Amino acid sequence: MSARLALVLAILQLMTPSAHGQSPPAGTGTIFVGSYSGHITAIEEATGRVSKIPLRTGAPSVVRLSPDRSRFYVQSANQEHFEMVDVRSRQSLDSFTLGDARRHVRAMAYEVDPQHRTMVLVARTATKLIDRWEIGAPEFIQYDLTEHRVVRTVPWSAEWEPSYYNIALRFSPDGGLLYVFGHQVLVYDTATFQQADSWDLSVPIESGMGRLDPGAFDESTDAPGFMTGVFTMRDALQHRTLLVVGQVDLGAKTVETFPLGPAPAGGDLSFTIAPDRSRAHVLHEQVGRHELWTVDMTARRVASRVAIPTRPRMQVRTSSSGQVLYFYEAGPLIELYTSDASTRLRAITLDSDMMYGTFVIVPESAARAR
Repeated sequence: MSARLALVLAILQLMTPSAHGQSPPAGTGTIFVGSYSGHITAIEEATGRVSKIPLRTGAPSVVRLSPDRSRFYVQSANQEHFEMVDVRSRQSLDSFTLGDARRHVRAMAYEVDPQHRTMVLVARTATKLIDRWEIGAPEFIQYDLTEHRVVRTVPWSAEWEPSYYNIALRFSPDGGLLYVFGHQVLVYDTATFQQADSWDLSVPIESGMGRLDPGAFDESTDAPGFMTGVFTMRDALQHRTLLVVGQVDLGAKTVETFPLGPAPAGGDLSFTIAPDRSRAHVLHEQVGRHELWTVDMTARRVASRVAIPTRPRMQVRTSSSGQVLYFYEAGPLIELYTSDASTRLRAITLDSDMMYGTFVIVPESAARAR
């Protein structure tokens, strides 16, 4: 062995985490993230091995994981094309679009029922005329994924106007109801597509409490029909805004909450919760400063606050083991930190910038179940 090779091996040995556990395991799941170069990148948490899933429809804009974690439903960056990808085989299963050369149908939100039968979209249609484009009113479109046909089209009837950033769709566990999240929650019967109920989440949940406004959510550990995230609540007595963690029960129309303290002034929030639900994290993003709050979910309090080195935009997600945090978005870099964010472990560099709304972690158990 040459002296130069021996020196390189010695340096590598010093750089490698010791067997005493300096670097905690990220888990045995797989990270899936959309790429500007037109594919989904798959990263194995245990080994760091990277592979690519080619997409027929180009760069993805939104990636939705089905409730049974068997499929991805991918919306393309032009909001007009959709693709189904099998999680285990990592193969594209099907793709479709609702438009053509003269008629562009762009979805602002979409969701697929738990049985993989139909997709519901909230969309606008742009039709090319001789001298102009005619932009249609927003509408619901119910699409049969097996027969590749539109089942029904229903005009948008709510008082508030839907857009790409103020609306989300969720099905009930049996697929019988569709929840439309916006300025309030509208509930539709999926058999008739008639509005069955409505729920104003901002209405105080108890007497004497102020309005409750939803923020960021992480549904990865929730049972069907539940959603966990952060809310801001107006303290009517002391006239201040509080940051609270809450779990929404869609069926019962209730929100169980506990306060974390005064809400940060300005900036954006990202929320993630550990697989065992013992710990959660809130990332407060501001220009020039990002701060991570670690929340003890059992004691219902903030355990620590740590400043994170800034980048233009950031999101946070907990690894499948719960022992590592991923900071991502705004570039090709995924940074790994310890669960308390005190130590930066390493970074994963992708071949191109990642797309927003496409970062998903699938546990090993879900992939094996298929």
